[in-house]
Amino acid sequence: MPKVTFLPEGRVLEFESGKLPYSEHGKPESLLDIAMHFGLHLEHACGGSCACTTCHVIVKQGDANLSEADDDELDRLDMAPGLTTHSRLGCQCVVTGDVVVEIPDWNRNYVSEGGGSINLGNAIPAPKR
Repeated sequence: MPKVTFLPEGRVLEFESGKLPYSEHGKPESLLDIAMHFGLHLEHACGGSCACTTCHVIVKQGDANLSEADDDELDRLDMAPGLTTHSRLGCQCVVTGDVVVEIPDWNRNYVSEGGGSINLGNAIPAPKR
C-alpha cells in the first residue's frame, strides 16, 4: 500500500492501489486525487486538467514511484514559479509507491477560485452559488 507524505505538514496518506474512489481531481491516483480524497488541501485552480501550475509540488523522495512526466506536464511546469529538477504537477503524477512531496510555501498561500485558503481561513469568502 503506497504512502504519500505531504510536507511541511508531515501528513502521511496511505491507500490501496486500484481501490481509491476517483473523484475527477487530476489523473486517477495522482497526488492531487489522493490529497483531495483524504481532505488535504492542494490548490488546483484548473480543476486538475494540466492547465495551470497551482498544484506544483517538489518531490523529496520517491521520484521512481511516480508516473513519468509527459510533454504536456513538462511544458506547463516551465511556467511554474520556484521550478526545480524535482518539480511535478500534483494533478499529473500518478503514485505507484511511497513518496514524500513538499507543497512550496508560495503555493500554500495561493487563493483558489473557490475562495478561502489554508492561511487565510474564511477571510476571503467563497463565491455565492
